[in-house]
Amino acid sequence: MTDAEETRAQAPVGIDELLERVRTGLDRLGPAEAHAAAEAGALLVDIRYAALRERDGLIPGALVVERNELEWRLDPQGSHRAAEATGHDLQVVVICNEGYASSLAAASLHQLGLYRATDLDGGFQAWRAAGLPVLPGRG
Repeated sequence: MTDAEETRAQAPVGIDELLERVRTGLDRLGPAEAHAAAEAGALLVDIRYAALRERDGLIPGALVVERNELEWRLDPQGSHRAAEATGHDLQVVVICNEGYASSLAAASLHQLGLYRATDLDGGFQAWRAAGLPVLPGRG
């Protein structure tokens, strides 16, 4: 049986169950932990779409990568990688708006071999609510 056939043969799961499953493989960080990780050299990656970044602002120093480009930009072996994608041991903290899509994105990065990838529990909104630095958006 091929991998594709095996995947199709598995029972379907809902998004809530999938999210729960992928989060078991992540060491999710709270806002203060993510801030400390960034100060220690972790790469914060903001995958929120432009309208949210313009409305709510940006985390200083975070690399902005649209979700649909994430794997291409962070694959250390890829021809379209960002300069920051220096190796598979890079600690990456993925940030979405509220901490849902970022979990799925971090799990995808694990599949690329970025074994230290994780996400920010509560997303950008938790970061901002914790009073951590935010640059104003244009909205």
